Amino acid sequence: MKGIDLRSDTVTLPTEKMRQAMANAEVGDDVYGEDPTVNRLQAMAAERLGKEAGLFVASGTMGNLTAVLAHCGRGDEAIMGDCAHTFVYEGGGTAALGGVHPHTIPNQPDGTLLLEDIRHAVREDDPHFPRSRLLILENTQNKCGGLSLSRDYMLEAAAVAREYHLAIHLDGARLFNAAVDQGVPAVDLVDMVDSVTFCLSKGLCAPVGSVLCGTKDFIAEAVRIRKQLGGGMRQAGILAAAGIVALEEMVDRLAEDHAHAQVLAEGLARIEGVHLDKGSPNTNMVYIELAPALGRSAVEVAQALKELGILVGDTGPRHFRLVCHYWITDEDLPRIVEGFEQVLNPI
Repeated sequence: MKGIDLRSDTVTLPTEKMRQAMANAEVGDDVYGEDPTVNRLQAMAAERLGKEAGLFVASGTMGNLTAVLAHCGRGDEAIMGDCAHTFVYEGGGTAALGGVHPHTIPNQPDGTLLLEDIRHAVREDDPHFPRSRLLILENTQNKCGGLSLSRDYMLEAAAVAREYHLAIHLDGARLFNAAVDQGVPAVDLVDMVDSVTFCLSKGLCAPVGSVLCGTKDFIAEAVRIRKQLGGGMRQAGILAAAGIVALEEMVDRLAEDHAHAQVLAEGLARIEGVHLDKGSPNTNMVYIELAPALGRSAVEVAQALKELGILVGDTGPRHFRLVCHYWITDEDLPRIVEGFEQVLNPI
């Protein structure tokens, strides 16, 4: 029986067309700027997001770290949400490797940062304080339930940042999910930011990589920092080829993942003791919470589901995040619901 993996959209495998593109990719030495496939991917990404240039990096975490280090110097400060991926899940890299101080403010249930909180986070020009240099936003906001932030909000937050001369970086790991969710071109969600990273290796199904986009001058600095981080890749066109297919073919179909999340949420909500969490479903994610009366921990339930061939990610003592992606099909959805029913309410 086919296994079902809902732990993340990072588990996606490359499509057959991606594998063919990788096998046939024209390559060169990217550190010399001579890999034509990497160059094409970078140009495609920049054009699609309305930026001057792009840089292929190994991961979204590397892209975010590179961006922060390009915007900030040692002892500077980056303002971000307390649920931001950059703060929670990236190994403290901005502080450990860049000496950049993270200043967190609360993410609201809708994933946003209050504009007043952003204003109050900006430091006065005083030698006692780090210099506030950067605002980091995230779209979709993963830890808040996969919510997408609207263009109106992005413009409002950007206006506050400009008021205080802050640069703006967008962690757009799932940017295209946000764009599809709102029915707008991705450029409408990034034309107000200075830099943006998006992942090729999540819902877009490429095996490796992200692209960081910004001005030509910013990307020139990012190239230097990527090298310092050990991220200069050689014949990387073999990987970039899959990214090109991802941009050409995998963006519009993200709506299928969102529809699957809706169906899955509706099915799970009908199970006694299962409650939708974090406003689910949002984009391709479903967060659920188990009622205490069930007497089952998330770890126990996850292990029981694994024995049924269903992998899920536990995010708390009784909480789960279920992520729909290209390899989750219509036929899988009833099997997932039945699996939870069988484990939680055995006859």
